[in-house]
Amino acid sequence: MTKRGRLRVLLGAAPGVGKTFAMLEEARRIRADGVDVAIAFVETHGRAATAAMADGLPEVARTTVTHRGVALEEMDLDAVLERHPTVALVDELAHTNAPGGAHEKRWQDVDVLLAAGIDVISTLNIQHIESLNDVVEQITGAPQRETVPDRFLRGADQIEVVDLAPQALRDRLASGTVYPAERIDAALSNYFRIGNLTALRELALLWLADEVDQALKGYRAEHGISSTWEARERVVVALTGGPEGETLLRRGARIAARSAGGELLAVHVSSQDGLRTEHPAALTQQRALVEKLGGTYHQVIGEDVPTALVEFARSVNATQLVLGASRRGRAAAALTGPGIGATVVRESGDIDVHMVNHAEGVRRLALPRRTGALTARRRLLGFALAIVGGPLLTWLLASVRSDDSITSDVLSYQLLVVLVALVGGIWPALFAAVLSGLTLDFFFIEPLYAVHIHEPLHLLAVALYVVIAVLVSVIVDRAARYTRAARRSAAEAELIQTIAGSVLRGDDALQALVDRTREAFGLRAARLVDATGAELAASGQPTTPSRDGIEIPVGADATLELSGAELAASERRLLTVVASQLSAALEHRRLERTAREIEPIAASDRVRGALLSALSHDLRRPLAAATAAIGGLRAAGISLSADDRRELLDTAAESLDGLGALVTDLLDVTRIQAGALSIRVASTDPESVIAPALDELGMGPNEVSLALQHGDASVQADPVLLQRVLVNLLANASRYSPAGERVLVTTSTFADRLEIRIIDHGPGIAAEKYDDIFVPFQRLGDTDNSTGLGLGLALSRGFVDSMHGTLLPEDTPGGGLTMVVSLPVTPAVPVSDSAPSGDLS
Repeated sequence: MTKRGRLRVLLGAAPGVGKTFAMLEEARRIRADGVDVAIAFVETHGRAATAAMADGLPEVARTTVTHRGVALEEMDLDAVLERHPTVALVDELAHTNAPGGAHEKRWQDVDVLLAAGIDVISTLNIQHIESLNDVVEQITGAPQRETVPDRFLRGADQIEVVDLAPQALRDRLASGTVYPAERIDAALSNYFRIGNLTALRELALLWLADEVDQALKGYRAEHGISSTWEARERVVVALTGGPEGETLLRRGARIAARSAGGELLAVHVSSQDGLRTEHPAALTQQRALVEKLGGTYHQVIGEDVPTALVEFARSVNATQLVLGASRRGRAAAALTGPGIGATVVRESGDIDVHMVNHAEGVRRLALPRRTGALTARRRLLGFALAIVGGPLLTWLLASVRSDDSITSDVLSYQLLVVLVALVGGIWPALFAAVLSGLTLDFFFIEPLYAVHIHEPLHLLAVALYVVIAVLVSVIVDRAARYTRAARRSAAEAELIQTIAGSVLRGDDALQALVDRTREAFGLRAARLVDATGAELAASGQPTTPSRDGIEIPVGADATLELSGAELAASERRLLTVVASQLSAALEHRRLERTAREIEPIAASDRVRGALLSALSHDLRRPLAAATAAIGGLRAAGISLSADDRRELLDTAAESLDGLGALVTDLLDVTRIQAGALSIRVASTDPESVIAPALDELGMGPNEVSLALQHGDASVQADPVLLQRVLVNLLANASRYSPAGERVLVTTSTFADRLEIRIIDHGPGIAAEKYDDIFVPFQRLGDTDNSTGLGLGLALSRGFVDSMHGTLLPEDTPGGGLTMVVSLPVTPAVPVSDSAPSGDLS
């Protein structure tokens, strides 16, 4: 049986990155090693460097197929099989063969060569992979009709990305090494945009990374490797169905985003019988969030949740595992064990585990109350320790009692008193001291089983118990007070910090301040009202002030109304800080409102100032010329010759025409800025507008070149406004073009847009000044005020915007400025007829 050949694919993000060149370069290298290499089919696309690299390599003659009267060259499959080289070079794996061949697609021919035991090196662009076809169309707007099935490509023995940075590819394109000169500008502005190339490059690299990942999984499974290999970050987020899931997912997404190619996987563990408490609605929402974050959702079945989580994480080669902090209390943890989080940490091994705090695990911040040093809970625990610990200690000491054990008995009860004082403070400690003294006398001092103090030292012992209890309790109480004060100070500082941050954040500051105030002070409701009683912000229920409410003045015209718990003096003092921040937030809001109201007035003032500045010269000049000409005619009477009279009349007419044009431009600018420009959109052939524009300017073949490649496509535009735009752009291009250089006008279609490009090779404009050229009354580089008000480009952009198009400047390859008018194609024309061909290689 013939051993199947090996397939090696050189994958590129776009045409022109050098796939064919790299294939030929590799062929030369292995041929130098004595390997039989032959060119089965290589397409040079007229590129000299590629043709030179192919020169000298053995080549199998091609076959010629005639289709619709056109002779097409195709790979001769039978001839290649007969030649049977060790390695065959087959370019353009996704190519569609001419009708009449053995197979419809070239990849099918390659499959035959591989089955015959011939190794094949081929090339492919990322847009021709079947599973990525729709993604590439969304990125580029160009549909791809030639594709290779993923199953065939995934069966390749070796796939390599031939990479080239987007700007380097554009430079190569601009230099003419990829496409002929007449296709360069359209290619640069359509398929080969920086954004398109960057997205396609990322797509190619990620697709190859996925292929490598599959190969890695296969290798680890084949060799029984279970340890984590951190080739890329894979973050697994454990979901319980609880409300903390959103927090965990967003944290996991941020962790995954810190490394290139990081993956987010969410997993929920279900029980085998389906009885575990779950929240289907919350899980559904969290699943949708996972997809929005670019991750994947998984559900596994397992009775032991920690084991199921760790096994899943290992199965996907995870590097990070994100869990929510436990919602259980200490008592529950003591009764039921360490919990899922602690168990996962213990079993995770080399997988990093993140325990994320959340609102359900740790409740919101509230200011600690100044209601005493120790809480009631600690005092109850102290009494419980005295009541339970005393009898237990008595039973233990009685069971080992001897004549010499009285000293250890006394010290044991003293230790109990100290422990009770540390836990519960002074009152439980006093109770324990008295109880210990009486118990010691009853069970361990003669006479036994009777409370009889006949020795003063025994009374002293009880007194010492009490003194020790008091002293320890005082220390514990003081430490508790300091701790509570420190916690409260920290909480107050955090509250003030949050308040200050809320003010800086702007529009939501009022609501954030009111919410934070209600939470921090444990209030039932809080709201901010103005002097008229109108509610500015509210938090909690009810929203109306209660009779036991507190009112805090905020500035001169607002009040903060609070209802709920009674506030101490220190808390009221802190409320003054809140009130001052609320006052600042209100002032900030007022200033912003005033600024928004003033901005249109300021913009209008700027326009008026610029207009008056322009009028000072541009309107005075034609008026002065017309006045002088008419005055000359009136003063000279009949003494002027016919030529002089004609010259004065022409001067007057020219000046008045210029004045009329200026006034018209000013009115158009006013209508555009007022949104009152009237347009009549219709299906328009760009050629029917370009020709009149050239005639109006008197531009002939010596001044302009045309390369109209829009076919039968038409645009949705107002032909009158579009002609005004083209006249302005052509006039500017002609003005700045060097002597002897012709202005180039091209048309092309891309997706559902038609672009008209006015290209000159003049000095160009720096990219940072692109926006400035569209500002009314601006003339970049003009200082003599001889070219009008500078309204042309501002009007042109306004006209194009009103037709739902765009007008953008670009650099001309080799120097100069290109103005691109992009307009929507008439819907009646299919987009596919006007889009670039799928075969871009």
